[in-house]
Amino acid sequence: MRIVELTASQDFGYGLFFMESVRKHIDCFRISPADQAKESFPTSGQADSFTLGLLTDSDKLAGVVSFQRDGQTREKLRHKGLLFRMYVAAEHSGKGYGRILLEETIRRARLLRDIEQINLTVIATNSRAKQQYEKLGFRSFSLEKNAIKDGDTYYDEEQMVLFLNE
Repeated sequence: MRIVELTASQDFGYGLFFMESVRKHIDCFRISPADQAKESFPTSGQADSFTLGLLTDSDKLAGVVSFQRDGQTREKLRHKGLLFRMYVAAEHSGKGYGRILLEETIRRARLLRDIEQINLTVIATNSRAKQQYEKLGFRSFSLEKNAIKDGDTYYDEEQMVLFLNE
C-alpha cells in the first residue's frame, strides 16, 4: 500500500471508486449517487485543497480522503480546514487504512501554519467512523437532527473538530 495525492488529471479511478462507495453506503454520505454523477473532482491540488488515495500494490484505490481550507474566499474562516469524502473499501476495512489516510491528512494540515482546526461531519449512526475520528482526537461539538433527507428517511449529522494546537 502507498499513499498518493490524487488530482483531476491523475485520479486512479477516483470517480468510479467514490461513486461505488456512495451507492453501497447511501446512509453514510450526505451526497447522493445522482449528485455525485454531476460533481467534478473535489479538490484543486493545492497545499490547502487535496485528495489522498491509498493504492494497493496493483495501483487500485483502497481508500480516499479529501481536505480543503474552509475559508477559500473568506478571510475570517481561513483558520479552519474541512475533512470530507473519507472512505475505505469494504474489502480493506479493519486493516488500519483509514487511520493511515487520516494521519497523513492531519500531518499535511499541520504543515499549513495558519490552519488551527479540522472540522468534519459524520452521520450520527456511523459509530465506526466516529470512533476512528475520536481515536485521533476529534471531538463532537454539534448534532443536527434530520440534517439529511433521502426520500422519506432522515439522518442526523454530527459535527466534529480536531484542534491542531492542543
